[in-house]
Amino acid sequence: MIAIQGGCLYGECRYETDAEPINVRACHCHRCQKATGAPFYARVAVPLDRVTYSGPVGWYHSSPALRRGFCMRCGTTLFSERAAANVMGLTMGSLDDLGLFKPESHIWLSSKQPWVALADDDVPHYRENPPA
Repeated sequence: MIAIQGGCLYGECRYETDAEPINVRACHCHRCQKATGAPFYARVAVPLDRVTYSGPVGWYHSSPALRRGFCMRCGTTLFSERAAANVMGLTMGSLDDLGLFKPESHIWLSSKQPWVALADDDVPHYRENPPA
């Protein structure tokens, strides 16, 4: 069991879990790009009910099934939450240990920024969602 910990830029919002990741993905969809202000959303998915967090976390729904959490003081994007599936995505850029994970797949490459070049490695790439 590993400890996954992270937080916002100024340290006012913190999170932790000892859950094993469900998956680790980089999503290139336009909605994730807009929500994070980045070319893709790299996240570690863990069981929602195994994450604890503290601080001034704000929430908004980016779609009916997904809400996103951020620090209300500095604006750091921290989470994506699918409550119906008991899944929380932890942003990889907010992890304390940045070398702990790497994406297991890249999804929604149909919306990838044209200048983003992906490594030619063994990480699967999907035009949209991966097969169920």
